[in-house]
Amino acid sequence: MTVALMWEARAVDGRGDELLAWARAQALDGDPVRRESFRAPQDRVLVLTWWDATYDADLPELPEPPPELVTRAVHRWRFESAGLG
Repeated sequence: MTVALMWEARAVDGRGDELLAWARAQALDGDPVRRESFRAPQDRVLVLTWWDATYDADLPELPEPPPELVTRAVHRWRFESAGLG
């Protein structure tokens, strides 16, 4: 089974590049099948990791960024693959 973890944070205005660099620098305790970073308006950063694991597996997640870098707590979601199509 494939599980995807989503991590999304909003940086303080004008610090989106710094938040993106911080998120990319975070090591995980384990190697996901895939890891990808995204950016969006309002200095938002999204990191997706894919794991070959069950939905309820204990998986490593990115931590909370330094409080001076973000405007709110990180949002986190977990999804299991529903297949193609």
